[in-house]
Amino acid sequence: MGDQHDIHEASERYLDGFARTLAEVSATGRRLTREELKVRRTLGEQAADAGHGLRALLVAHLAAARAAWPAGPGSTESTLAALAAVEQAVDAFAEGYERAQRLTMRREEAARREFIDDLLYGRSDLGRLAQRADRFGLRLSRAHAVAVAEGPSAYVEGGPVARRVETAVLTRFDSRSILLTTKNGRLLCIAPGDEDEILVHFAQQAHAAADGCRIAIGRPQHGAGGVVQSYEEALDALEMAARLNLPGPVLRAADLLVYPVLTRDRQALVDLVSHTLSPLAEARGGAVPLLDTLSAYFDAGCVAAEAARRLSLSVRALTYRLERIHKLTTADPTDPAQRYMLQTAVIGARLLDWPNRPL
Repeated sequence: MGDQHDIHEASERYLDGFARTLAEVSATGRRLTREELKVRRTLGEQAADAGHGLRALLVAHLAAARAAWPAGPGSTESTLAALAAVEQAVDAFAEGYERAQRLTMRREEAARREFIDDLLYGRSDLGRLAQRADRFGLRLSRAHAVAVAEGPSAYVEGGPVARRVETAVLTRFDSRSILLTTKNGRLLCIAPGDEDEILVHFAQQAHAAADGCRIAIGRPQHGAGGVVQSYEEALDALEMAARLNLPGPVLRAADLLVYPVLTRDRQALVDLVSHTLSPLAEARGGAVPLLDTLSAYFDAGCVAAEAARRLSLSVRALTYRLERIHKLTTADPTDPAQRYMLQTAVIGARLLDWPNRPL
């Protein structure tokens, strides 16, 4: 009963003057004036801002038109004029309602984008950021993890691929605790850190939606600053994967912790690469073919036949290259005692993009 009473009161407010105008139109055959249409649009905007449903209000307009319809047979002209007035009034009311909704949606999207920017860059006061997060379903007092998908082409907010992935994730999991968005052409999913299945499902859907997509998942971290940290870990993992040509569409920052350790002391890494691998530049053809040989050999688990297959070489040609590397560097890649230093130096060369970039 209370809801029906509220609906009736709302209808009375937004139908103000409608029956009187309809009666005048029926009597005179005139069309609605510009001012009358403006009033209808304004009432439509007010109804949208107040959160009333459009369908119920349109039904109320039609019911009011029926109740105010002129009694008696009347003329065809007056009937057509009344119908035209109802059409004009309802159209203007709906136009105002929809315009207010569009403005509200734009404001909401602007607020959402501002929040995401502040969250991922850590530019806002953390206490205020936590308060704003509640509005978007994130409780920053708990741990969150961030997955970042990078495709062959940039993701666009509201684009078909982003919508497809978002729909697949939000129809399976509680949308109140998940935030999906785009940032710098990448697709992001922020989810509770103890619900890894959400990020796994996001990764699967993102990979299925775009060929050549690669997804990185940051570690769960606590607090507003933790979201930034997990996001940056995922970005670093994507960068590492590109530099090192790591296999697999899905990468976890937790599995790649050795690489940040190597890059933490850049000068030490430069010294290692320079001391261990710079003699390879003296080889005919430069260092790149021999570096590729070492990479394939280590990636193949130091199995010569498998490494030769990956390089499209004979085993004899591969063995010759390994011997050449041994002669130039004095480190034997087939010797377990010397292999670790060479392998670490090769990883360092990839991270430093050597020899493409001078050390």
